[in-house]
Amino acid sequence: MQSESLLTRTKKLLASYDLRARKGLGQNFLVDGSILKKIIAAAELTPADTVIEVGPGLGVLTETLVEQAGKVIAIELDSNLADILKSHFSDSNKIAIINEDVLKVNPSDILGKQTDYKVVANLPYYITSAVIRHFLEASVKPGILVLMVQKEVAKQITAQPGEMSLLSVSVQLYGKPTIVSKVSAHCFYPAPNVDSAILKIAVYPRAKAQTDDIAGFFDIVRAGFSANRKQLPNSLANGLKVPKNDILPLLEKAGIDPQRRAETLTIDEWGVLYRAFKSNSHG
Repeated sequence: MQSESLLTRTKKLLASYDLRARKGLGQNFLVDGSILKKIIAAAELTPADTVIEVGPGLGVLTETLVEQAGKVIAIELDSNLADILKSHFSDSNKIAIINEDVLKVNPSDILGKQTDYKVVANLPYYITSAVIRHFLEASVKPGILVLMVQKEVAKQITAQPGEMSLLSVSVQLYGKPTIVSKVSAHCFYPAPNVDSAILKIAVYPRAKAQTDDIAGFFDIVRAGFSANRKQLPNSLANGLKVPKNDILPLLEKAGIDPQRRAETLTIDEWGVLYRAFKSNSHG
């Protein structure tokens, strides 16, 4: 079994460098070859592609990325692992290894003149939403992201109207997320406490809600979700600190039933609602 050989290899690598998975950094190494293949297939790599890999760890996925893509930029926070990767890939001119916190790295700074790129990552769970937001809100956005995330987070991100949340709106504004495959905790070493999923986000050429004021748009969305499962007039009034009677005509202007709740709205409806608020503030 390939998963066994990957597990053996991972343990040997850790032992040979006297390393342990660092819980504080959320390190869980993928040791199932079939899951690696699914990640690679989802990324649809060609020799023309530039890939930013976040959290390459011991470089198991990185090796295949280097084989199939034109260029790989691997961002690794753990300096011990970054040194191992630099040593391992010292003969390759297709990879650059950056020992840095990904959230402090602006994609445009490391891409140079390149503007088309893909993101592939087996992310520590505690920074999942921050990393997704970091790339989706970057001035130079990736074409697609293929990410290993917690299964429940993948479900939240791909939720449809009726089950939407601030997280699903913040992702679906920028791209279409789909769950490629569910992944058992046993596919990692050490095994985490929860199952995972491979999430693919196909990024739109421009944000879906037809707004250039993303901050203003999210002020309205955040307010809508500020009071859990309350009807929109109450949650918006609560979140924006304005009287409920000021909200009702704006919902009517946007064509949204005041009895609806935030989790039922589509991205486009949030856009219409945002524009109703904006035109009112300028009125």
